[in-house]
Amino acid sequence: MTERVLIKNLAALEDGPVSVSGWVDTVRDQKKVQFVVLRDESGAVQLVNPRTTDAEGVVVADEPATTISGLSQGSFITVTGELKHDERVKLGGIEIKLASVEVLSHAIPETPIAADSSLDKRMDWRFLDLRHPKQNLIFRIQTTFEHALRTYWVNNDFIEIHTPKLMASASESRAELFEVEYFDTKAYLAQSPQFFKQMSQAAGFGKVFEIGPAFRADPSFTSRHSTEFTSIDAEISWIDSHEDVMQLHEDLMVAGFTAVKEKHGDEIKALFDVEITVPTQPFPRIPLAEAKEIVKSRGYEVPREDDDMDPEGERQIAAYVKETFDHEFVFLTDYASSIRPFYHMRHEGDAGLTNSYDLIFNGVEISTGAQREHRIDVLTEQAVEKGMEPEELEFYLDFFRYGVPSHGGFGMGLARVLMLMLHQTSIREVTYLFRGPTRLLP
Repeated sequence: MTERVLIKNLAALEDGPVSVSGWVDTVRDQKKVQFVVLRDESGAVQLVNPRTTDAEGVVVADEPATTISGLSQGSFITVTGELKHDERVKLGGIEIKLASVEVLSHAIPETPIAADSSLDKRMDWRFLDLRHPKQNLIFRIQTTFEHALRTYWVNNDFIEIHTPKLMASASESRAELFEVEYFDTKAYLAQSPQFFKQMSQAAGFGKVFEIGPAFRADPSFTSRHSTEFTSIDAEISWIDSHEDVMQLHEDLMVAGFTAVKEKHGDEIKALFDVEITVPTQPFPRIPLAEAKEIVKSRGYEVPREDDDMDPEGERQIAAYVKETFDHEFVFLTDYASSIRPFYHMRHEGDAGLTNSYDLIFNGVEISTGAQREHRIDVLTEQAVEKGMEPEELEFYLDFFRYGVPSHGGFGMGLARVLMLMLHQTSIREVTYLFRGPTRLLP
């Protein structure tokens, strides 16, 4: 039995017998020779089959020629043959002269999507769309990025937690929550692991992380929103301010981008025409009020009635940071307490500001982080001020009645990071299966 070889490993082999498996990308069925481009999860290779002719030069219908003539794009096949290195072959300088072709699964000849299909159409046929080398690369990049973050966390004694996604009450926010039937009562899909991350601090875990699903009943149809997404979360104890959280956040991003650049940099350049830049430390930090003034000086005044920044403001401040610091990242800090959750710690001496930040990457917010309020009396007061009933927060407030260290953390959207890293126009491109207000399939 000839063992299957991944296509990416063929170049390192000597000429000789080989077996590969994959799906048919293209077939050129010529009179004297047949060519097939075969793809697997690692790459593509050219297969070649010289046609047999009789004594009078007439092509003979033999095998594997007959099977090759009947191949349709997308069919899965296993082939055996002779590997040959030939620098004249444009596809990797190697080819396989075929001895046999086994069709494992026939594909319908007419494919439902093409290179110019709309994004929605491609999402309808996502399993076919994902066969494209660019899509394959996205999810190898995702794997590398997540692995780099996990490696950092594990090497720095973080504990991985898996928090529940079914909540008994709409405790963190009454907005944008999915309500589901739960036996004889109601449950809510978690928007984030926030409360449970903080519970781990009261439990004495010290440093924790989680990569898991989060849900937002947000009817937005923008390129950066989804109703289900993968959230990257971390929480740490014994901090002095949100500056400690930002330092952790920087370290993680540098670790992730370094790993992606080292492993996939050349492929990203070839397929996406994007040069991955590992960010330098420290990242620029600009208080939100100052950022708004900078944006205003550039000719744009944020029109919001609240104290927050808007998407165009984020793009403008990112452009300023790129021009001034040649940096793709910027921390906007010191957000107003009026637009931050009740559990964000407020400035000492100025309750109108919080020890919090948003991380902006290439003009889009990818994360929110903060120092949390750990003093039970202050926390309760801030919840009431936000219009929340302490009775509804009892399970959460109990964490702080039995002692908890100063702590803080962040939550970051994985898809947004990948979208901006690869300069894509929508998170749908970098999400395995996207969920939005009008999409529950496939």
